Amino acid sequence: MAHGFMESFDNRLTVRSAGTEATGRLNEKAVEVMKEAGIDISHHTSDPVDKYLDEQWDYVITVCGGANENCPVFTGKVKNRLHIGFDDPSHVTGSEEFIHSEYIRVREEIREGFYKLYKEKFEPEFNMNNPSDR
Repeated sequence: MAHGFMESFDNRLTVRSAGTEATGRLNEKAVEVMKEAGIDISHHTSDPVDKYLDEQWDYVITVCGGANENCPVFTGKVKNRLHIGFDDPSHVTGSEEFIHSEYIRVREEIREGFYKLYKEKFEPEFNMNNPSDR
């Protein structure tokens, strides 16, 4: 979900997402609630973190509690490492309505958290590095 929001904020961003427990397929409920928010993430992939270890990144942002502890070390390849924690709605149990509401709650927390990050860090960096984009 964070990947989809970041791409929607600015098409100049190169965004990739990966997990410590990647399954190779997306969570259908996440795809559904993002579609409800007007963002299609159905073409995204569930990649293992190892796929991106040899690349250089400006930011690595972990989003789940376990990922902060389990994320591989990116020394020398990443300028900034951040953690913005969110509940994982895939672990929620209860009625379909409750589970759906939890996905929406987490989706909105992700939207707010990543929009704040974008406005405070990424947008100013783009404007500093690309004065013609102003």
